[in-house]
Amino acid sequence: MGKYFGTDGFRGEANKNLTADHAYRIGRFLGWYYRHETPKDAEDRCRIVIGKDTRRSSYMFEYALGAGLTASGADAYLLHVTTTPSVSYVTRTEGFDCGIMISASHNPYYDNGIKLINANGEKMDEETILKIESYLDGEPSEIPYAEGEHIGRTVDYAAGRNRYIGYLISLATRSYEGKKVGLDCANGSSWMIAKSVFDALGAKTFVINNQPDGVNINTDCGSTHIQGLQKFVVENGLDVGFAFDGDADRCLCVDEKGRLVDGDGILYIYGRYMKERGKLYGNRVVTTVMSNFGLYKAFDAVGIEYEKTAVGDKYVYENMVQNGYRLGGEQSGHIIFKKYATTGDGILTAIKMMEVMLEKKTSLSELASPLTIYPQVLKNVRVKDKAAVRGDAAVQGKVDEIASRLGDNGRILVRESGTEPLIRVMVEADDLATCQGLVDEVVDLILQQGYGA
Repeated sequence: MGKYFGTDGFRGEANKNLTADHAYRIGRFLGWYYRHETPKDAEDRCRIVIGKDTRRSSYMFEYALGAGLTASGADAYLLHVTTTPSVSYVTRTEGFDCGIMISASHNPYYDNGIKLINANGEKMDEETILKIESYLDGEPSEIPYAEGEHIGRTVDYAAGRNRYIGYLISLATRSYEGKKVGLDCANGSSWMIAKSVFDALGAKTFVINNQPDGVNINTDCGSTHIQGLQKFVVENGLDVGFAFDGDADRCLCVDEKGRLVDGDGILYIYGRYMKERGKLYGNRVVTTVMSNFGLYKAFDAVGIEYEKTAVGDKYVYENMVQNGYRLGGEQSGHIIFKKYATTGDGILTAIKMMEVMLEKKTSLSELASPLTIYPQVLKNVRVKDKAAVRGDAAVQGKVDEIASRLGDNGRILVRESGTEPLIRVMVEADDLATCQGLVDEVVDLILQQGYGA
């Protein structure tokens, strides 16, 4: 059976390995599945909400999904251009059977993706994903079409997006009047929503990269190209800047001096703020194995404990649910505030950073100053057999030796890519030259052992 869905949906290059037919068939299955396989009263119709980002291909996938859903008897509610967290919010608060977001997040415009969200606003469970993949592979070979009055319809549901905007505004604890805030919308999903929120809260809002044309999403802008916002904040004398990715489930911050505060910095600032107010359940923040060594040192210094999960906000959220933790996230800017959302939400993250700045009456640079980010070098090695590399005694011995040499002043991480034939070798240490040299030692050994592809 083909594996179409990864940890963040079905992603690929539009009309190459992710086609309009795939979208239509996913719609066909979901419309049928939620009508016939889940408990419903006889008169109830399946309701599925769809959002999309600004990629040109997103319109094609929206219509293909809508055709598949309605052909199977479901009603498709269209939020149009919106953020991934807004789809999650609308799905869980307005009684939808599931939600669909059309986006490839931070990828270039020619890629796209289909993200599925369950009725609780969470990423779709693996059991349902496997059923969809089986159908894409031809099992069952066909499912019945709806007929007569059972055929579905599409509904313009911009009102749902507006309710999400209202929800975000309601979460602010103070007015932003007098604050000069920069927003980099990555020519993506946040291009109208983010400014609406900050304007409503009283900020003097300065926005860049908010003119999407279908092909400029994430192009030299947004959270993956933070330099533009750093320059913009300094040149305009802003108090703070926030950069989102294409579907606005990530946020990175820029302080008033133009310095980056990434996901690790956000976790440190808000984790410490929660601890000071007695709100940090279990005195613990959930991170991934890619969080910087400096974050853990800073947490140790203020007595905050932490979890480390596999890379992916899906795994962060699972850990939070299992243990009742309220704050978690990734270095990349996927931050989950579990009391308020079931997924990473870039605009919510920006609101929470503003909350700390305003409540503590201090700048972002001061809030981040106790955190020292260690230099990090990451190299990807293309290999023939990932499992063989990880099981090689010589490679493991080298990793253990380097870990011993680093001691309490750094760390090494060697892991397999989840989607490509790559081994990722990462070292953090006091200085960049040490990181580079130690990474090269491991990479050279992997190649000497004959694993290079």
